[in-house]
Amino acid sequence: MPLDAKALAQALAKSPGASPEGLQTTHSLLCRREAAAFQRAALEEAGTLVVACTQEARLFAALNEETAGARPMAERPIRFVNIRETGGWARDAAQATPKIAALLAAAQLPPPEPVPTVGYASAGRTLVVGPAEAASRAATLLGDALEVSLLVERPGGALPQPRDQAVHTGRLVRLSGWLGAFEAEWESDNPIDADLCTRCNACVAACPEGAIGLDYQVDLELCRAHRACVRVCEAAGAIDFERGPVRHSERFDLVLDLRPAPAFTMHQPPQGYLHTGSDERKLMEAVLQLRDLVGEFDKPRFFRYQHRLCAHSRNEQIGCTACMDVCSARAIRSDASAKGRSKNDLQPAGGIVVEPHLCVGCGACTTVCPSGALTYAAPGPAHQGKRLQTLLATYARAGGKDAALLLHSEGAGQRLVHELGRAARLDKSMNGVPARVIPVALWHTASVGLDLWLAAIAQGASQVWVLLTDEEAPEYREALSDQMAIAQSVLAGLGYAGEHFRLFEARDARDLPALDAALRALPAQGVAQAASFAAQADKRPTLELAIDHLRQGAPRLPVPDEIALPAPGAPFGSLQVDTERCTLCLACVGACPEAALADNPERPQLKFIEKNCVQCGLCASTCPEDAIQLVPRLLLADEGRARKEMRVLNEAQPFACVRCGKPFGTLRAIENMLSKLSGHAAFQGAAAERLKMCSDCRVIDIHRNTAEVRITDL
Repeated sequence: MPLDAKALAQALAKSPGASPEGLQTTHSLLCRREAAAFQRAALEEAGTLVVACTQEARLFAALNEETAGARPMAERPIRFVNIRETGGWARDAAQATPKIAALLAAAQLPPPEPVPTVGYASAGRTLVVGPAEAASRAATLLGDALEVSLLVERPGGALPQPRDQAVHTGRLVRLSGWLGAFEAEWESDNPIDADLCTRCNACVAACPEGAIGLDYQVDLELCRAHRACVRVCEAAGAIDFERGPVRHSERFDLVLDLRPAPAFTMHQPPQGYLHTGSDERKLMEAVLQLRDLVGEFDKPRFFRYQHRLCAHSRNEQIGCTACMDVCSARAIRSDASAKGRSKNDLQPAGGIVVEPHLCVGCGACTTVCPSGALTYAAPGPAHQGKRLQTLLATYARAGGKDAALLLHSEGAGQRLVHELGRAARLDKSMNGVPARVIPVALWHTASVGLDLWLAAIAQGASQVWVLLTDEEAPEYREALSDQMAIAQSVLAGLGYAGEHFRLFEARDARDLPALDAALRALPAQGVAQAASFAAQADKRPTLELAIDHLRQGAPRLPVPDEIALPAPGAPFGSLQVDTERCTLCLACVGACPEAALADNPERPQLKFIEKNCVQCGLCASTCPEDAIQLVPRLLLADEGRARKEMRVLNEAQPFACVRCGKPFGTLRAIENMLSKLSGHAAFQGAAAERLKMCSDCRVIDIHRNTAEVRITDL
């Protein structure tokens, strides 16, 4: 592949942590021949050691260990980056120098800050659920490494004569938990107790209908109640037709499910649970995985949750449910109920609960969260934003134009990108990864969303594309599509021409020609001057910085006062208040989790700051008069200042206390209350008059009248 070392050195000279001296002389492109050069670099004390070859990563890691005086990888990690399949083997590889420089610069960035971990402990107690023969065979494959128990769900097949494993019979009614902590519950209703059965086969021989097989269960559809089996089993007492259904529960570390339908139907089942059905290949893969799942394990705690920002619920009213709707692991549940809260609990009722043991780190919840209450933490937005900014800045500094970021997973997505590069090397009809397309590997493609997409466009990207594979659940596709529609609406409203965001789908090598053609899409219009801001740790500040820069450089002049945004999922918007129905009870103010709504202590007013609104809908669901509607939009009037300023949505004439004259409510609210209570027996005479008083005067009036009554009695 073509490689311009001098141009790369110049482009990397200003990159964070760059050490371009090693690029001044071009080595052989056959990296295995450069073992000596690698060992000399490994002996250097300072700088980041980057190897632009992923194919021989194992070789170079071994060389580092064998080089006397070289620091171990635990102290100075070696960064491996692919520049061959991602650009060097493309049809336009001669123009790929800016992209190669960008990839090398990003590889030199410091690693992200470590995050807390989530621990698992497995002793190997394994439950195998399925038909007798299939379960027994799986137990044989696992028995030397794990403690296996069988749950045979229905009659049929045969169990081995030796009792090498615990055998249960019945129907699995509940399975919950995760690796090391599964709770299984099953119901047994067969006349034969598998635990008491000695497998002497006397009942099998005695049954005239052949209703009992070598699975040692009674097929009740064949049984004609001769009860010969009961008589021959008298000593063991394992057969009882009068026994009612019995529930059993037990704890397991691992579960292998051989049934046609899985116990967990979500896209991402809990770790430690494997479903194979009758697929022989899947069974062998599952056996190999299960044998390795004994011991203590940990994984990153992928998310950060800030309860104070959560817009899910307030006062048992439900607002935003975006995170729960998109979670393919069902790791998020509502905590909307206020019941059970202690008086000393400083955390208000409501919000969500994320079970970290079930979370698989897809990050989709953080992408759709409008408030930033959920943030992806491994790595965080600030680190990921720095990485994207480094790629774009280095690419532009090296003379690159119209950069398109291709976000893909580190697993299936990365394999497809590399296969595309290899295909272009061998098949002249293929173009490979274009010089302007910069692949960006993520733990999961759903972990980066609207804030970093728009920030990347503001920082010089022409387009942001996301490559989806079989790893992504259907919920992710829908969520990413909705978020891209919002981002595209913002750019189109500002006058940026072209399609800036797109989802590409590919599953295997058969989809490579279509992916190859899709990556040749024309560039979209970008910013005239790239932004220099850094992505923030929280979503909303990054969005504000990106939108401000995009608005300032908008091609469409004058900039529109507002841009309508598609629903659902719009993180910005206004409220439309029906002033004829609104009584200014201000229940919506107390429900708003983002301080977008406020009152006025001096007079009856409902105030609103549009920048704070996340369109969660809590105000609308709380309003007793159904007077509030959400209006998804991006307000840009007055150079963007209008959305940051407080404005009045509704105000009313105050009602003055009939005793002291102090305003304490609105005229409409008091009149509505008097009208509704006019026929009530408890609110007649003096009691009705007290409704027109403020709270202080009401107390004074009650005590005065009580004292007068007591004097009269005396």
